[in-house]
Amino acid sequence: MKPFLDEDFLLQTKTARTLYHEFAKDMPIIDYHNHLPPDQILGDKVFKNITEIWLYGDHYKWRAMRTNGINEKYCTGDASDYEKFEKWAETVPYTMRNPLYHWTHLELQRYFDIKDTLSPATAKKIYDISSEKVNSPEFSVRNLLRKMNVKVVCTTDDPLDSLEYHQKLREAGDFEIKVLPAFRPDKFILIDNPNFPTYIQKLGAIVNFEIQSFEDLLKALRQRADFFASQGGQISDHGLEQIYAADFTPETADSAFKNALAGKTLSEAEALIFKSAILHELGKMYAELGWTQQFHLGALRNNNKRAMRLLGPDTGWDSIGDWSQAIALSKFLGKLDEYDQLAKTIIYNLNPRDNELIATMVGNFNDGSMAGKVQFGSGWWFLDQKDGMERQINALSNMGLLSRFIGMLTDSRSFLSFPRHEYFRRILCNIYGNDIENGELPNDIPWIGETIQNICYNNAKNYFGW
Repeated sequence: MKPFLDEDFLLQTKTARTLYHEFAKDMPIIDYHNHLPPDQILGDKVFKNITEIWLYGDHYKWRAMRTNGINEKYCTGDASDYEKFEKWAETVPYTMRNPLYHWTHLELQRYFDIKDTLSPATAKKIYDISSEKVNSPEFSVRNLLRKMNVKVVCTTDDPLDSLEYHQKLREAGDFEIKVLPAFRPDKFILIDNPNFPTYIQKLGAIVNFEIQSFEDLLKALRQRADFFASQGGQISDHGLEQIYAADFTPETADSAFKNALAGKTLSEAEALIFKSAILHELGKMYAELGWTQQFHLGALRNNNKRAMRLLGPDTGWDSIGDWSQAIALSKFLGKLDEYDQLAKTIIYNLNPRDNELIATMVGNFNDGSMAGKVQFGSGWWFLDQKDGMERQINALSNMGLLSRFIGMLTDSRSFLSFPRHEYFRRILCNIYGNDIENGELPNDIPWIGETIQNICYNNAKNYFGW
């Protein structure tokens, strides 16, 4: 019987262990999509205790706690930090076979050298040890990133954001890890949001001209994108239910835009025309800028309306959606590609039924101009666990080139989430190791080891030019 979470965790064969320990383990990290707060990086925040860094804002844990019958007071409510930790410790034994069980104990080991499993019996001991460490300068935000050998992090930022923290980081020049903004303009795409006119007014105030037409909106967004580029931005990101790719003209897009600004209720057809038009124009803009565009597709958000009203978004009430993706995605990418206006693109799906769909779709638009120009993104959100990663890796292997994959990311708001890269690397090495030992791949350790290092780090480094 193997011990839990030892040095060979998830590595089932001797070859898998060789590949991980000799090739993957010490590779640096490029985390090209996350939600880390740049102000905390600038200020090199030191957290008060383990709860503050581990449980604040973590909707994965909150969902598990609620399912375990824990009152909201201990998730997002006014319970003390220790009481919240106790309730998480009470929940952890019930998370076995959920990725939270692995992540929890990987993080306790990698950051705090704690090898006990978390439970009510160990809660006080683990809280005291981890809180004492996390409240010390050695565990400041910057040192946590250094500890995980992170080289680049890309935050996720609203076009309305001043990027003041990114600016100050660049001006100070005292932090060796790149902290780059990513452009997330979804609120200017989703015209059927009741707050859309307010967002337009705010954007107009920032760019110093009144936005009265579709053309004005494009001009304003380009101004903001240029500003992001001046702060090192090279990536956009979109969290959409699906790609929008209806036929449009500048006139029909402008009409829908003006109707929305006037407070009129748009038909579904009008809204779709506008969304399709703005998304296409943004795609052209990203290509002009030499950026990479990311599309996270398929989340059904804010399902619990009562919880949304009481707690707001991003508090753990989202799930996998079941939109049809193929036709619109093909049309959107094809229209940009037709005139050589398709930027480097990464597509993530949330519904696992779409794995093979996305794996084959990206191959339609890899044109030989560079390796892996259009990527099938890593297992995302509900799929960034062992089964989800294996299924994504296998679909990409079967229908594309896994060797050109740009690897894992955290998509996290937590500075303790970087062992997810280790988790991915162990799974990757185990898949290759099993294939070698089964005679499905040659026992060419130098070449396969180099391939694994590329997937872990080098491919992303070359893809983004970092």
